[in-house]
Order: sequence, then C-alpha cells, then structure tokens
Amino acid sequence: MRWACILLPHLALDGVLRRCADPHAPRVLVGGPAQRRILHAANPAARALGLRRGMALTAAQALAQGFATDTYLPEDEARWQRFLAGWAYRYSSQVSLQFPHALVLEIQGSLGLFGPWPRFEARLREELAALGFRHRIVAAPNPVAARVLANAHDGLAIEGDAPMHRALGQLPIQRAGFAPEAATAFARMGLRALRQVWALPRDGLARRFPPEVLLHLDAMLGERELALASYRPPDRFDLRIELGHEAESSQALLFPLKRLTADLAAFLAGRDGGVQRFDLQLEHERGTRTRVPVGLLTPERDATLLFELARGRLEQVQLPAPVRAIALGADELPPFVPVHRELFDPRPQQATPWEQLRERLRARLGEDAVHGVQAHADHRPECATFSPLDVPARREASSTGVAHGPRPGWLLAKPIPLRGSAPHLLAGPERIESGWWDGSDVRRDYYVVQLASGQGAWVFRPVGGDGFMLHGWFA
Repeated sequence: MRWACILLPHLALDGVLRRCADPHAPRVLVGGPAQRRILHAANPAARALGLRRGMALTAAQALAQGFATDTYLPEDEARWQRFLAGWAYRYSSQVSLQFPHALVLEIQGSLGLFGPWPRFEARLREELAALGFRHRIVAAPNPVAARVLANAHDGLAIEGDAPMHRALGQLPIQRAGFAPEAATAFARMGLRALRQVWALPRDGLARRFPPEVLLHLDAMLGERELALASYRPPDRFDLRIELGHEAESSQALLFPLKRLTADLAAFLAGRDGGVQRFDLQLEHERGTRTRVPVGLLTPERDATLLFELARGRLEQVQLPAPVRAIALGADELPPFVPVHRELFDPRPQQATPWEQLRERLRARLGEDAVHGVQAHADHRPECATFSPLDVPARREASSTGVAHGPRPGWLLAKPIPLRGSAPHLLAGPERIESGWWDGSDVRRDYYVVQLASGQGAWVFRPVGGDGFMLHGWFA
C-alpha cells in the first residue's frame, strides 16, 4: 500500500480567510481567557506588521494598527478537517482523520484512475488551492511515515522501505512526531536526528520512556500497523458563515453564497452524489431567520449551476432585517446520474445544456413559470391543441399516441378560404375522419402546397367538396 498525507498547518486561519472578501488584509486569530487574549495565528499580511503567534493581544495592538481579529475556536478546526475529508473521499475510500491538522489517504488503489502520482498530486494541490487551504503533501509506504515526513518536507514522494528509512533517519528529533516530553528528553541526551534514536538499545528505551515511544518508532518503520479510523461521509451537508458585518442587500451576500455552493459541490463530488433540494438560512439580529428554499427537478452538483440557482432565489427575497450570518443545509442527497451525451457531441460549446437552462429559468421566473407542453391525442388539428404540464426532466418529445403526417408550425385558429390561383401540390392527400362521437365530425383531405408567393401552406378540401381551406403555414 501507499499513503499520502495532506498536512494543513493553517487550518483554522484558512477557514476564516476563505470567507473574507479580501483575504490578503491583515488578520489574526485570538484565543485564551478574556483577561489575557493571545494571538493563535496570523496571516502573512499580519506577520509583515510584526505580529506573531503567542503574542499578547494588547502587545499586538500597541505594535500595529489596522488588523482584524477573529476568535479561535477548536471546533472550527475539526469542522474544516471533516469537510476536507469529505472532499478527499472522492479520491480514496480510505481517508482518516487520525492526526490533527492532517488527512491521510490510501492512494495506491487510486493511481490507476487518476494517473501517476505527480499528476494526481498536482490535481490535489490545485483543488486545495481553489478551496482556499494551504497545505503540504508527502507520499510514503505507510500513513505514520507520511505524516511524520510532512513535518519537514513538501512534495516528497517515497517508494520502498530503504528510501523511507533514509528519509526518516535524517529527521530532527523535534519533528519526528514524539510527545514533547520525549522529544525534550532525547535532546537532553544529545540526540539530534531520528537515526540516533534507532541506534539506542531497545530495552533501554523501554525502561526509560513510555511504551508510546517504541510503538511510534515501530509504526514509522511499518513494523506495526496502525489501526486507522476511516472517514465516512455524512448524509447531510450543513455549513454556516458568519459575515462579520451586517449585510443589508442580497448583493452583499453573493460572495459567501458562492463559497457555500462551491463547498456543497465539493462535498457532493466526494460522496459521488447530487442535491435536489437545499435551504439557505439568513440569520438576523435576536435569532430571527429567513428561510430561502432552493429546489431542483433533477439531482445536480455543478458548482456554477448551484450558485446561479441560489442567487436567483435569493434575489427574489425581501430582507426583513440586515443579515449577520448565512447557512446552507441539504439533506436530500440522491445519487447523481450524469446526462448521457454522445461521444462526438454536436452541441456548440457556448450553448447552455437544457438541464441548466431549465433550472435557471425556474430560479429567475419562479417554479410555476416554466412548463412543458403536451399535445392531446386527437386526429382533428383544431382539437389536438397543446396544454401545459410539469416541465419534463429531459427534452424528449412526449408521445401522443396519434400517428400523422407533417404538421405546420403555425396553425390558424379557424380555417379560412384559400384565395388566388391554384396552389402547387407538394404532398397529400392525408384524409382525416374523426369526431363522430362528440358531434364535431370532420371528413377532410389535407395537402402540403406551395403558393404562388413561394410560401408553404397546409390546406384541406372537404371530402366530396370543392375549393381549398387554409389551415396553417409552414416555416
């Protein structure tokens, strides 16, 4: 087997920055008791001002001005880690959250589908960057070695035990994954690299250090398999973004809405599913909320389409009060079946697929504004009118159960006598005899003709009668 570790060293801060309209502005995360607030993390712009992790907030405010602060919440880190595990589940069925600030996934079984590791790795990095999370990625023969090597490397890919032993042996003790007490004890013994620890007698290590030290050494070398708890995607998507300000119009909500729908699309791709209905919750002062339901006719998971639909619904809402937070929840997650297309699809690249056009029209005009049409099964043209019905999931024409010849695109409301010279007959006659059961019996011979003006027309002559009656025009 072969494992990859995705280390997320700035998970909490990246989770905050990705909801900011300007992530490059100075911003810090603050934690600790109210009496002594401490900087937990600082983005590059804040570090350029001299702000550092562990600095007291009062000292940071005395040193620099103009930086924004957010509260550090450990539960947010766990939530973002679970979200990224759902994204990684798209690429491997064995994803684990065993290690803090990291994901480990088995990749050997995925290389045949996603290509060799350099291409696979580039794809992971591209999607992580689009999601807004900084990262380091290392591949190794076992998950513990991959996690430990990610402490000191980025982009390292190891195959085989011998190269893995060499890379691990060069690791500094402080980055080898030991508990802080054990790492400090090794440093006081004059040990600097992991290979020096391996050289120590095993029975001596067992007497002087807790059992976890030997277990960790064996797991790194692959001599003991670590039982990893595998991630399983939930059956509901729920994500909330606090705005940090009061939004008084729907336009001010488009940036967080786009992030929410993109995260929903990534979650759906990870579980290989779609969404047919989701809700937006707009949170106001004093706990009041405005619910904005978004429904689709068929399951979808395209991020652009989901955003367009949600935006169309949101723009129709009159906000009763300024919005302080926005949440997206979805629990109808049916399987996603891609639309069948031919190998050489003749549809122009600029054309919008029918499914997306249909959903966008419903989002803009309302769910009851878009309908399909259905012809009545009647041979008489004036009775075979079209009536509205629920818009079909696909564009195939509905069968009326009536076989007939060519029909004009424009049918007159009432036939009129055809004036002028005799037309040139192109097709026909097609006899229609029907309606005896309802008192509207017709007996006609229909023809497709070309008039002297060059127009194509649909005319009929009563059976046994003279003269033509014009009933429709062909394009």
